[in-house]
Amino acid sequence: MDLFYLFAAMIAGACAPIQAGINAQLASFIDDPILAAMISFAIGTVGLLVVALVLRVPVPALQTMTVLPWWLWCGGLLGAFLVFVTIVLVPKLGAATLMAFFVAGQMMASLVLDQYGLFGYPLHPVSFWRVVGIVLVVVGVVLIRRF
Repeated sequence: MDLFYLFAAMIAGACAPIQAGINAQLASFIDDPILAAMISFAIGTVGLLVVALVLRVPVPALQTMTVLPWWLWCGGLLGAFLVFVTIVLVPKLGAATLMAFFVAGQMMASLVLDQYGLFGYPLHPVSFWRVVGIVLVVVGVVLIRRF
């Protein structure tokens, strides 16, 4: 596997608790987690728009956009839910516990997505060692939460 992709994934993962903390602080300053999530998404949207303009990313035809399956429009809603939940839970759980539970949830969902090839994922059947990996992640979550 290309080391660049693994490094990029780790950097993105490192951004998650930083983003959660920043957004939680924003919510505490403006006293509203939904408004904080909305501001975060608005700033992210502007940033992506600038990148798209600089890179001259072509806009898809309206016809293409109207025939997409309904579930392809849900990614933004899932992202909004994720950002909102982090804003609410960071002050209650702390960064390590929150991210540990996120990773546990991500791993469990990933096993199902891989097993059935949902949402375009290639099939990777559940195996004994993959289940062992999930169990170890859950044990790690318990240890982080307890200590």
